[in-house]
Amino acid sequence: MPVAPAVPFSMPLNALPASPLPRARVPAADAPRAEKLTGIVVAVVAVAALYFGREVLIPITLSVLLSFVLAPLVALLRRLKLPRVPAVLLSVVAALGVLLMLGGVIGTQIASLSQDLPRYQSTIEHKVASVRGFAAAELRQLTARFSRETGDDSAETGVAPARVGGEKPMPVVVQQPTPTPVHLLQQVLGPILGPIETVGIVFVVAIFILLQREDLRDRLIRLFGSNDLLRTTAALDDAGSRLARYFLTQLGINTSFGVLVGIGLAVIGVPNPVLWGVLGGLLRFVPYIGSSIAAILPVALAAAVDPGWSMVIWTAALFLVTEGIMGQAVEPLVYGHSTGLSPVAVIVVAIFWSWIWGPIGLILSTPLTLCLVVVGRHVDRLEFLDVLLGDRPALTPVESFYQRLLAGDEDEMLRQAEALLRQRSLSSYYDDVVLKGLQLAAADMQRGGLHPERIEIINRTIGELVHELDGHDDADPASGPAEQPLAGRQREERAVPATPAPLADAPARDALPARWRGDSPVLCLAGRGPLDISAASILTQLLEKHGLGARVVTHHAVSREAMEALDPSGVAMVCVSYLDMSGNPTRLRSLLRRLRQKLPDVPVVVGLWPAAEVEGLAASPEVTALHNDAALRAELGADHYVSTLAEAVTACVSRAQEEASRLAA
Repeated sequence: MPVAPAVPFSMPLNALPASPLPRARVPAADAPRAEKLTGIVVAVVAVAALYFGREVLIPITLSVLLSFVLAPLVALLRRLKLPRVPAVLLSVVAALGVLLMLGGVIGTQIASLSQDLPRYQSTIEHKVASVRGFAAAELRQLTARFSRETGDDSAETGVAPARVGGEKPMPVVVQQPTPTPVHLLQQVLGPILGPIETVGIVFVVAIFILLQREDLRDRLIRLFGSNDLLRTTAALDDAGSRLARYFLTQLGINTSFGVLVGIGLAVIGVPNPVLWGVLGGLLRFVPYIGSSIAAILPVALAAAVDPGWSMVIWTAALFLVTEGIMGQAVEPLVYGHSTGLSPVAVIVVAIFWSWIWGPIGLILSTPLTLCLVVVGRHVDRLEFLDVLLGDRPALTPVESFYQRLLAGDEDEMLRQAEALLRQRSLSSYYDDVVLKGLQLAAADMQRGGLHPERIEIINRTIGELVHELDGHDDADPASGPAEQPLAGRQREERAVPATPAPLADAPARDALPARWRGDSPVLCLAGRGPLDISAASILTQLLEKHGLGARVVTHHAVSREAMEALDPSGVAMVCVSYLDMSGNPTRLRSLLRRLRQKLPDVPVVVGLWPAAEVEGLAASPEVTALHNDAALRAELGADHYVSTLAEAVTACVSRAQEEASRLAA
């Protein structure tokens, strides 16, 4: 299929046509591949299996999660030289004892409360009557006002229309048969046997999981990734540590919530504060609505105990303040990014799991989603799970920078730059983010996706960003985050390594030779590409940060026609900047020849940035050849070939230091 010719990357900016550039024709999309259809079928089958197999899957899931909770206790007992089987049994018995103790406390408190309920009946009836009387009075006022407006006297006098006909309806009484003892036993034990059976299955399966933990781990490694033990082991360790930390942290926070609620209700005077504290801590495991459900009964009881409304107000305020502190202050501080879930994803998956598994699904939604995110983080084919459900940025810093550059969002670009500069030097940010983003723009320009107007906007935006960052020093931060293993690092961290900043600065101006003492001894020459002017201006700023003045010269100033007008005075070094060679190095050879004729004793540095591959965009073959072929570099005639701005600054500073040393000698 014929394709429209792309605009040469080496064409100068003023030579680009004013009319929109022709776009390359995109072939029609092929039919969906078998892999995509297979993925859709597998997803549908998985959801159906989760829905129809919930009677079996829910106890197994609860057992797995319980094993994560008890694993730290088992490990502690093993460190105390206790054998595995007693350690597991003791941990399970302890968990079962805590569960029975909570059940006993709740049952005792409910029995005590049921005995005191008749005392609160008169207060409840009085408040209901007062509320009903207030509502009736308001209704009569509204009815009278409506009657005056419509002219209907029957509504105002309260006389109802006469009944049609004089017969009264015959009452019907439905009498249930006398229940048999077997029926009564079923009614009493039926609701209890189901939960008891589920609890028994959960604890039995949890025991076997804890006993065979290492064997199950090895089987999972064999099943999912025995060919890459590093990544598979990192994924399992990450999932285990995150789940255990999440459950223990949530247990501590919810227990603190129950204790604060119980103490507050005791101070307010609400009966049975231990019951409401325990229920508050347990119900808070239910996301979003648990604390609200826990507040309903204490508020209703406060209304029944107090003839006035002050106890109700204090009780409601206690739950609001406690939940606000826990949800808005304690949890963000304690959790941090340990769960790695997006807030929107938490809501969506809570709805999904509630639809699949009911109320148990709502409780299990967060840990189950956490497992999916960990799997997506370490399995490339399931990375979409991490993108959809995780809290990490969906785009790498390079992609995010280029997207904001295209959108003209200068404020967001500056915010991203300030965040990255806390962990890297200014030259590292320019090398690893800005230049790679400009390389993406150069590739889009070659494909005809960027019009001249957009290119001018990009250059202007880069110039404003460079101006805003002028107050930052080009030095590595004093301390940074601890280095993580490669297998456990995030996608954007792997994509943007922090290269070190140049270590040395130029000598003092008095110690330099005469030609290095001017305001701009370094000539930063932009290549033929429209975006090379931005790279040259960035290099100019970095040179000034290290004590060398510099100025930017466009490629037209060194063309064959304009080379005679170039002023060579005060030029001690030339830095040629190319984002992409876009063809054979013939033009670069011709440029270097003219520079040698005009500036015979001036060293020349050729910057080909960036030489490394940007994600989704391979490095230029011409750039790769220049960096790998020493004979080709010697034939072109430049003194230095660099691939980063930091290397260019180091080359200039080193040359200035050498000439200063010769002058001092």
